[in-house]
Amino acid sequence: MLLERSERDGSTGVTVGPPPIELSIVMPCLDEAETLDGCVREALAALAAAGVAGEVVVADNGSRDGSPALAEAAGARLVAVAGRGYGSALAGGIAAARGRYVLIGDADGSYDFGELPRFLAGLRAGADLVMGCRLPRGGGQILPGAMPWKHRWIGNPALTALGRLFFTAPVHDFHCGLRAFRRDAVLDLGLRCPGMEFASEMVVKATLAGLKIAEVPVTLRPDGRSRASHLRSWRDGWRHLRLMLLLSPRWLFLVPGLSLALASLAVFLRLWWGPLALGGVTFDTNTLIVASTGLVAGVQAVLFGMLAKAFAVQQGLAPPNRVLDRLRRWQPVELGIAAGALLLIAGFGHLLLALERWRETGFGDLSYPDSLRIVVPAVTLAALGVQLAFSGFALAVLDLGHELRLRRVER
Repeated sequence: MLLERSERDGSTGVTVGPPPIELSIVMPCLDEAETLDGCVREALAALAAAGVAGEVVVADNGSRDGSPALAEAAGARLVAVAGRGYGSALAGGIAAARGRYVLIGDADGSYDFGELPRFLAGLRAGADLVMGCRLPRGGGQILPGAMPWKHRWIGNPALTALGRLFFTAPVHDFHCGLRAFRRDAVLDLGLRCPGMEFASEMVVKATLAGLKIAEVPVTLRPDGRSRASHLRSWRDGWRHLRLMLLLSPRWLFLVPGLSLALASLAVFLRLWWGPLALGGVTFDTNTLIVASTGLVAGVQAVLFGMLAKAFAVQQGLAPPNRVLDRLRRWQPVELGIAAGALLLIAGFGHLLLALERWRETGFGDLSYPDSLRIVVPAVTLAALGVQLAFSGFALAVLDLGHELRLRRVER
């Protein structure tokens, strides 16, 4: 239902039409007949009390319990969304909204839509996204029975902490379902996740895009449903974590890979020189092999991170990166081949040295530790050389594909 206001111009006596819609309240819905009517009426009353030109949009995701009819009877505008999932429903509702601003909230009675003035004040003050915070650290409140203990004390704090660490997002409650934003700003983010991870995707991409984010305290109430929630704790929690890792190659690949590579390199170089005795334990060629494996795996993870970052930038999932831009100017194919060739030459040189040592013994028995101390570094250098060469080609392929897509768009 569209809340409209008409005013009479005192100087001309001409009736002025309804003002533009300022705020659309969007509720995702899948079989919410028990609570939907109350939520819609509460939202409409909040708009009227605040004197806001607005509408309530129910994005129905295939309900079979009569929810669509209840939504329209309560005064909402119904939008049918074919794609299944929380994210799909919200994306459909946001696309159909007519307001400059959008407030989203669940239709299960857990959120108080009467708190909308706080969100609207933040938006009018210049924020692009205003997040609700249910947690005490953000001034919010969770009423008894409103949130399962594993969500309150494990899932939500852990995922929020990772989101703040990975992306420096200024948010204390990543998964609050009550939030408001400039509609055009969020549409520009190109949100794609169909499930519950849509909530994290919005915060992460808004942070990466440099949008202004504010936070206001809200109260979470026990929902009014007699059935179980659509949320599946472990499955949806994993999907949130997976999304954050995919959007942050630094923490998925670069940090673990670089840590492993540097630690392995330190051990590798020391044991390349000779055995190391610490107390009553001697580390020798077996440990050298382990360090070699760690070094190769760590470098591979770093290279994967570089390629993942390049892909994320090209797809608009991450902002441009100065290191990658500089690397492209250095022509990655030639750079990778050159670095790889040098390492391969060094590796083959060590193999020739091992062969010479073998010849000196008349191609007889060799000291196992002494031979491995030459062969293992040779194989390690050769493997690193191949990795660098092929990674340079892979980065060039990504760049070529991006250029071809741009040319097709220009045509």
